Amino acid sequence: MTGHVGRVKNPEDIAVIGAGIGGLCTAARLAKAGHKVTIFEASNRTGGKCRTEWIGRYAFDTGPSLLTLPAVYRDFFQRTGDVMGRVLEIEEVNPSFDYRFHDGKSVKFANLSRKKTLASIEQSLGADAASEWDQVMVQAEAMWDVSRTPFIESELKSPLSLLKRPRLLKDLKTISPWKSLRGLGITNPYLAKIMDRYATYSGSDPRVAPAVLSTIAFVEEAFGAWHIKGGVGTLSEKITQRCEKLGVDIRLNSYVEEITLSGGKVTGVVVNGNRESFDRVVANADAQFVYEKLLAPTNKVVKIRKQLAKQEPSLAGFSLLLGLKPSDAAPLEHHTILFPENYDHEFESIFTTKTPVEKPTIYICAPRDPLMVKDAGHEAWFVLVNAPRHSKTGDGFDWSDEVFARRYANTIIDHIEASGIPIRDRLEVLEIRTPLDLQTSVNAPGGSIYGTSSNGARSAFARAKNRSPIKGLYLVGGSAHPGGGLPLVGLSAEMVANAILEKQPS
Repeated sequence: MTGHVGRVKNPEDIAVIGAGIGGLCTAARLAKAGHKVTIFEASNRTGGKCRTEWIGRYAFDTGPSLLTLPAVYRDFFQRTGDVMGRVLEIEEVNPSFDYRFHDGKSVKFANLSRKKTLASIEQSLGADAASEWDQVMVQAEAMWDVSRTPFIESELKSPLSLLKRPRLLKDLKTISPWKSLRGLGITNPYLAKIMDRYATYSGSDPRVAPAVLSTIAFVEEAFGAWHIKGGVGTLSEKITQRCEKLGVDIRLNSYVEEITLSGGKVTGVVVNGNRESFDRVVANADAQFVYEKLLAPTNKVVKIRKQLAKQEPSLAGFSLLLGLKPSDAAPLEHHTILFPENYDHEFESIFTTKTPVEKPTIYICAPRDPLMVKDAGHEAWFVLVNAPRHSKTGDGFDWSDEVFARRYANTIIDHIEASGIPIRDRLEVLEIRTPLDLQTSVNAPGGSIYGTSSNGARSAFARAKNRSPIKGLYLVGGSAHPGGGLPLVGLSAEMVANAILEKQPS
């Protein structure tokens, strides 16, 4: 994508609802172009889900714990007047992942090297497995090449816009939108589990999520897995500083109650009971929340409410923040994934019975970053398992029972210990975060991490569009196109800024 340069001749007053990464990046781009931008953030801090949280002597990345496609943020800093390398230090995570299986087998994926990853697969799982993964990655790369410009880096206005592409039939054959991730037909059971996990990156079920999600595996391999020194939350701090330097007015503890309209056009917002006028509004909040709670039920709004209600919400997460005392045990790699024997039980629990997973896949992020602990030898681990979203009405699980949450946390620690990783005798800090906590802290309905899931071939088109049908209202962030995760949210911000700036003579 190309960003707009130059300053607009007719500056506008623009409100941004929410200081998540999407809102901050949009605000900075608009302010750089000369608009007067005000961000209203309901909580007492910026960053949304992207934060590094200190508890005692330990720092935890409680949202994203990995940066892929760093070029998205290099471009952001460059286009808003700075150089990413000056404000952030990123280091490659190598190996990018240490995958461990129930029967003791394991395989480590190398960062930025298919050759080394294939050698690791061959050593652990055999030559046939390595050959199979190579074939899958060749296919994933082809899917990425085809989908990158029209799907991921462009506003998705309608399926019709894609039908006009001259290479449509060839592209459709490559992307195979009717094929699920499971439909890739990976025969090696260990590699099949690794590929299934990429569905959960977008909060989805691999049994129905589209095969194109395999491109995430290719992107990780080709563009690398990166850690931001001091924690991934440093990214939101530095983007906030960029906004402040560009004159964005960031108002914390400012709860937007309504987006006001007149004649089908945005006129402003009601904040903490006060009505304020704006020319345009950018909503960096969950799309369903925006259309259900912030807008009066006009015909257009009701139509979108119905569309979004049909979407399956993404899965949620149950996480543990573990502060560990020094140990003689070999340290874990930065990212370790412990797979159970039966991965299907996980998706059955989350998407069908809507109950916590008895033997979940366990993700452990154990950064070896001296800036994330106050004393040498101590370690701060972020542990995450997939979970059904919070609900008291049957379309999820009621996470308000603290006794159950503590018992479930202990079960997860038992599973980690059973896999040969001792932690109980090292435990100094144990904090529990449920889907209800996420719902409460960042207004994510049900604690769904990514808004809606990518379950089904039409899911990409059903996601909220960046330009709403209401004149002057735009949506940015994980629940809008192109989806959740740091790279896509950064691209979402660029799309929204471009959509606003293209209408302005500059």
